[in-house]
Amino acid sequence: MDYQILKNIVNEQILRFSEISEEEWSAKASPDKWSKKEILGHLCDSAFTNIRRFVVTQYKENENIVYDQDLWIKAQNYQNIPASDVINLWKFLNLQVVNIVENIPNEALGRMCDTSKTEHKSFNLEFLIKDYIDHMNHHLKSI
Repeated sequence: MDYQILKNIVNEQILRFSEISEEEWSAKASPDKWSKKEILGHLCDSAFTNIRRFVVTQYKENENIVYDQDLWIKAQNYQNIPASDVINLWKFLNLQVVNIVENIPNEALGRMCDTSKTEHKSFNLEFLIKDYIDHMNHHLKSI
């Protein structure tokens, strides 16, 4: 798999993010909707979780690695920190994701990780990596 696509996403988005004002980053359509800053924070939380999945699954099959996105957004308090800090966190987490996935041995790509909060639901590393990129692209369209 070519992970250059993830590096390209990071580089392109960092340029785009610089054009968004702090006010735009913080604006919320309603109290129960995430701001652009919180959406990017969610992508940071996704990176945290997937870094763990991508590392642990290489040596421990079917480990249950999940997170509750709304609780994480609240606990991380992304809304109340400068957008530049969230942007930098997102950038460096994703550069680390690239570093990890580029170094996963091919034979480990078929190993399984349980991603479910309730029922046992496992996916292999190769799927999780592709899904991570798709998930990121989906949310980046909202920013």
